[in-house]
Amino acid sequence: MPEAYPQGRTALLFVDPYNDFLADGGKLWPRVAATKGAEGLHGRLAAVTAAARAAGLPVFIVPHHRFALGDLDGWKHPSPYLQGSARAMVFEKDGWGGQWHPDFAPLPGDVIVTEHWGSSGFANTDLDYRLKQREITHVILIGLVANTCIEGTGRFASELGYHVTLVTDATAAFTDEALHAAHAINAPTYAHAILTAEAVTAALAGG
Repeated sequence: MPEAYPQGRTALLFVDPYNDFLADGGKLWPRVAATKGAEGLHGRLAAVTAAARAAGLPVFIVPHHRFALGDLDGWKHPSPYLQGSARAMVFEKDGWGGQWHPDFAPLPGDVIVTEHWGSSGFANTDLDYRLKQREITHVILIGLVANTCIEGTGRFASELGYHVTLVTDATAAFTDEALHAAHAINAPTYAHAILTAEAVTAALAGG
């Protein structure tokens, strides 16, 4: 593996591989599917994940909270984003939408992180702790969606001292404008490498 992704120190973070985001019939998939970034998305997610596994990288599944009725009862300051998710019951607990998309379900040996409530996969979860237990220093980010959970997780990773790679075409958003802002405007403020799926898979293969 090239020096950019040191063996034993690099992990893939796959954010929110849920049916609601990625499957036909998912509550949020129609919004993603209407954007340019959705074309070929599943294939690129699969290619990066396969390349990571082939290179011996640990795969961390970074899941959003799965909602149930009453989850926000008593909350003083839930964000509009959180309130909207709770109303729509996205990733419903014990529901189909909150199940893993069958193409991206965790395999034995994968690390399933505790669920995040907001956008960051690090805030109020065990992600940082479990990465540090494996002495991970470099993370590669894929999944949904670019301007919320991917950006929140990537920005937090950078703040904690990780080397962050954003795989631009292995994520998507609800609008083309949001995807552009996430990649062209915001990503350079936290990501050390901003690459395509093709470039990342080649790097992991030693190309």
